[in-house]
Amino acid sequence: MDFTPLFLSIKAAVISTLLVILIGMPIAYRTAHMKKGKSIVDAVFTLPMVLPPTVVGFFLLLLFGKTSVIGGWLVEHGIMVVFSQTGMVIASTVVAFPLLYRTARGAFEQMDQTLIYAGQTLGLKNGTIFLKIVCPNCLPSITAGVILAFTRAMGEFGATIMLAGNIPGKTQTAAVAIYTAMQNGNRELAFRWAAVIVGPSLFFIVLMNAVSGRKGGDAWL
Repeated sequence: MDFTPLFLSIKAAVISTLLVILIGMPIAYRTAHMKKGKSIVDAVFTLPMVLPPTVVGFFLLLLFGKTSVIGGWLVEHGIMVVFSQTGMVIASTVVAFPLLYRTARGAFEQMDQTLIYAGQTLGLKNGTIFLKIVCPNCLPSITAGVILAFTRAMGEFGATIMLAGNIPGKTQTAAVAIYTAMQNGNRELAFRWAAVIVGPSLFFIVLMNAVSGRKGGDAWL
């Protein structure tokens, strides 16, 4: 059994989770404190969570395809997204983003705002307040969101196969390997890959429940 698809899944999940943290945390914090247009902004960032993954992949394909403005510019500069590991990471990032975003946003909204006001009174900058006051107080929920995002990225299929394709040794992740095995009538191999995904996923869910139960980590909405 070639474990390359598993290594590719882990690679994509790790990179996409890091991107989700870097992008999603500030966005969630800003959205949580918006006064106007919050519902619209929130709907846009949550949309990939409710859309079928194939639909997400379709729109990503339109966005990064050679015929699009962005896709054409990237190709001219030697950056390939479609049928590449870059596309694999982008697809995983997009579908995993709402999980961390929603969890973190809920935690930021429920946090005691007097702590932030106290930091402002002491003359702390917004960045310092966010890193040293907000994040530590919301850490259980943030950790749960990170685990959810990583697990979702690990099992991503629809958007990945639409944007990155199914290239063995390059873009064929564990989830895609299950699809390929079933297409070839190899149920035994498909079952093995399913077990490879289910085992870690179950572990991370238990871990998430343990972490989120420590200190109000169930913030979601």
